[in-house]
Amino acid sequence: MTYKMKTPALDMHLTKLLATGLCAIATAITGFAQPPGMLSDASALANARILPFHATPHDLNNGNAHSRFGIFGIDSIPNFNGQFFADGFDPVGNPNRHWYTNTVGNPPQMGGTTVINAPIQAINVELDDADGNVIFFNGHPLVQDATRFVTPIQNSPVFSNAIYSSSDIPTQFVDAVQRAEYFNQMKPDWHTLLAANPKPAATIHIRQPATCPTGPNLAGCNYAFIPKSDGSCCATILVEDNVLLDALVNVLATDIDANLIATKDITTLILPDVAAFFGDLAHCCIMGFHNYVFRSGTDPEMRWVFAAPSWISPDDAFAAHFFLQDIVGVSHEMTEIYNDPFVGSDSDHNVTPWWLGPNGFCTDFLEAGDVLQVMPTSLVPISMNGFTYHPQNETLLQWFEFKSPSDALGGAYSYPNTAQLTQLSPPQKPFCAQYLNFRPGYPVCAARFRCHGEPSGPDRLPRPRVRMSSYSARHTPIQPGWRRERNQARR
Repeated sequence: MTYKMKTPALDMHLTKLLATGLCAIATAITGFAQPPGMLSDASALANARILPFHATPHDLNNGNAHSRFGIFGIDSIPNFNGQFFADGFDPVGNPNRHWYTNTVGNPPQMGGTTVINAPIQAINVELDDADGNVIFFNGHPLVQDATRFVTPIQNSPVFSNAIYSSSDIPTQFVDAVQRAEYFNQMKPDWHTLLAANPKPAATIHIRQPATCPTGPNLAGCNYAFIPKSDGSCCATILVEDNVLLDALVNVLATDIDANLIATKDITTLILPDVAAFFGDLAHCCIMGFHNYVFRSGTDPEMRWVFAAPSWISPDDAFAAHFFLQDIVGVSHEMTEIYNDPFVGSDSDHNVTPWWLGPNGFCTDFLEAGDVLQVMPTSLVPISMNGFTYHPQNETLLQWFEFKSPSDALGGAYSYPNTAQLTQLSPPQKPFCAQYLNFRPGYPVCAARFRCHGEPSGPDRLPRPRVRMSSYSARHTPIQPGWRRERNQARR
C-alpha cells in the first residue's frame, strides 16, 4: 500500500519562528557533559518571530466546486461546500471574484447534530544518540511524556461542553465558533461535535547524528532541547521538521494498519512541548499543524484527517514569548480543520482574497487561527473541570469573505471574543506586496513560500504554489514500509 501526506497544511498551526538568536549554544553544565543540541535556556528566543508556512497542495480539482455537499470522490469526514463573491487576486496574480469554501459537518440549513469520532493519541518523544540509545542528562533520560496531557485535553473546551453565546445549550468550543459563523443561516439545532476517543500512546525516537552540528545554528542536528530547571527533560524540544514529519507519519500509518483510526475520524496527535525547525535553528519553528494522509489508488480516495498540536506548559520557552498556553494549539488546529479539512489540496476550496491580519500575517488561505495568533489578547480563558484553559480566539468566515457588514452572530468577525477583530483587512495586492521586506535584514517569508533566504517579490512568482500557515506543512508521498520520500519541491 502507498500512503501520501497532504502537506499543504502539516496547517504544520505550522508556526514559523524566524529566530536569529537561537545560535547561542550553552556550554557544559557543571558536573555533566552537555549532549549535542542542548540549549541552556530560552534567552536565545528573544529575537524570534513567528511567521506562517503552508506548502504546495496536491491537485485534486474535482470540477464540482459549486456543489451543495462536499468534495467529490473521497472517503473521509462529512463536509459541505460553499461559495462567496469578493474582489481579489488568485494565487498567480489574476483578478478573481468567485471563491469556494469547504467545511466540516453537514450544511447548517439542514440542522441536526453531526458527531465525529475523535481519537486522541499521546506522542511521547525520546531523544537518542547516534546509535539509537536514549540519552541521559543529569541522571534523567531524555524522554518527554505526553500521556499526562490526554485527560486535560479531553476535559478541555475543545472536547467538552461549556456555555457560549452562540448556542442555547452548552457545547464544544469549535462548534460554538461555527455556530457564530453560520448563526443567521443555520437551523437552531445545528451542531458539529467531536466524540473524544483516547488511544494508546505512541513513542517516537529522534536520533541525533554523530556529526551534529555541521554548521552554525545547530545545522545538521535532528533535535535541540532546553532542560527543565532540575535538569530533567524537557522545558522545550525542537525537532528538525523532516525528522518530525517522518516519525508522525509512521505513527499514523501504524494506527491505520491497526484500525485505531478511520477515514471518518478526526485524529489528534498530542505533542508534549515540541516544536519543529527547518534545517537549522535560524529557521524556527512550527508549534503544530493539521493535514491528512491518503491512500493512493483508492476510489474513492481514502483520507485520514488529523491534527498534531503541541500542549504548551508554563515553562515552555514559547509560552511567555508568544502568548501561548495549554490548549491554544489544539483549539487553533481544530478550528482550522473545521474550516479547511483538506488544506486546499485541490487548489480551489478555501483559497481566499489575499489578506493582512492585525498580527502582520499575510496570505490568501482560509486559516481561521492564523489571523489572531500570538497576540496578547487572543487567549480566551475558560474555567471548567478544575482547570483554566486558554483556547485561541478565532476568525470567522465573514472576515475572509471581506463581507461588510458581517452576517455572523452580532455582526462579528471573531469569536468568542467578538471585540478583538472589528475591521476587515485592507485590500491586498498579489503576494502581499506590503508585507514583503517588512523586516530588513531577514530573509522574507511572503505568503506561500518557505523562508530560506529566497528572493522576494517577482522572482518568486514562477515557483510552484506554496501556501504558508502558522501550523502547516508539505506535500509528501509515503512509500511502502512507511518511509516518507523527500518532497523534491520543498527546498
